[in-house]
Amino acid sequence: MLYNINPMLLIDFYKAVHAEMLPTKITKSVSYFTPRMSRVRMWNKVVMFGLQGFVKTYLIDYFNERFFERPIDEVISEYERIMDASLGKGVYGLQKIKDLHALGYLPIEIWALPEGTKVPMHVPMFCITNTHDDFAWLPQALESLISAEAWHPMLAATVGATYRDIVNKFYDETCDDSVSRNKALGSFDFRGEECTDSAIKAAAGWCLSFVNTATVPVIPYLEKLYNCDCTKESVAFGSPSTEHAVMCSNYAVDGDEITLLKRLLTEIYPDTSFSAVLDSYDYWNVIDNVLPQIKPEIMTHNGCMLMRGDSGDCIEVVTKTVFKLWDEFGGTINSKGYKVLDPHVKAIYGDSITIQRCERIYEILKDNGFAASNVALGVGSFSFQCVEEDGILKPFTRDTFSSCIKATYCEIDHKPYPIFKNPKEGGFKKSQKGCCLVYKNDNGELCYKDEYTWKEASCNSKQELKAIFRNSELLIDDSLANIRNRLHNNNF
Repeated sequence: MLYNINPMLLIDFYKAVHAEMLPTKITKSVSYFTPRMSRVRMWNKVVMFGLQGFVKTYLIDYFNERFFERPIDEVISEYERIMDASLGKGVYGLQKIKDLHALGYLPIEIWALPEGTKVPMHVPMFCITNTHDDFAWLPQALESLISAEAWHPMLAATVGATYRDIVNKFYDETCDDSVSRNKALGSFDFRGEECTDSAIKAAAGWCLSFVNTATVPVIPYLEKLYNCDCTKESVAFGSPSTEHAVMCSNYAVDGDEITLLKRLLTEIYPDTSFSAVLDSYDYWNVIDNVLPQIKPEIMTHNGCMLMRGDSGDCIEVVTKTVFKLWDEFGGTINSKGYKVLDPHVKAIYGDSITIQRCERIYEILKDNGFAASNVALGVGSFSFQCVEEDGILKPFTRDTFSSCIKATYCEIDHKPYPIFKNPKEGGFKKSQKGCCLVYKNDNGELCYKDEYTWKEASCNSKQELKAIFRNSELLIDDSLANIRNRLHNNNF
């Protein structure tokens, strides 16, 4: 378990020796986290998200519990055992760790853009610096941990915002303005993420744009780290749904599917909406032949029955289902002239809906006179880990936005020195030089200028980066509601 690891070991090996390599008398260092380029053509901005969760989890709770509150002999013994066996005795220094433990807090300051901000490429999202002259080595020592934790929530939030943009476009065109947009899609990626932590952070990023998800633990995660309460506000919602094990086991007993569907409508969920997966054997047989037989039960059901396909061409299945449901159950015409199914029925397709498929489904519905709200769509792990452009699959990694933390400024005996990298053949790997002023131009777009001293950048009235963490204390404790409103211009 991660919680048994000394936080000073949450590093790449080479981080253990850099303190001794830095210039003597170095008193300050400043590093910036920046998306340097986008490898996905549709994205030129990334959603800032996840830093507060990281700070609370690691820089406060984890360091306090696993470092500062433990005996120094225990911490050092643990560190030495690993390093001696793997890096070699005498290669690394220990005094810096003893001094940090004796200090009793993390002498670190983080300045960041507000979470929920869409940040253009090349603009620094946050910076990290030391607050104590003796610990200029610490900001870059934390790079590996910060980088590993930072990029994924941002990518997931960007994925969610992309789907929300599609929903907004088609709902604006085909749906009554009163129809909720934040329930149009749901995430169904838990089982397909790299691990449980990954799944929770992906769901958290998703929940900035939508409330429907199958990932239950995202609720306690958001409640603990982002000041929300699922009993008082819309944090995340699930819904009753069958799965193939349910359908197939009932079929094995009854020899049909109609028996279970009737029981769901009249006995199990008489007053609750639910979805039923209908393709365990023959999806179109259920749609064409079974549904007409249980139409009385559907129409007297105090809720909506969502017809779920789970195989075949999802675009064809979900749109064709809408057309057939209209023919069988009818509906109304909304204020914008588009057909809306009777509220007792709806089409749903889960975990196969890519960005392109989502747009295509809505386009087909619109072209045939149907509102986009006639379908509920699901986004699975593929869309959280990969995108397709021009027939090429592009997996998501830290390098999707070439997100990195680079040192750009230091002070030697309190004298400022801008530092930078500029590889001759490096292209996008050129770093900022000195400290950065992140500001808004006349069009309200985020931009930056570099080559400032720390004092100049931090004291500038135009600086959009704000101090959010200092000396083991959180300075800005934002809420899920604020972040959602920031991302969606108060139209969550």
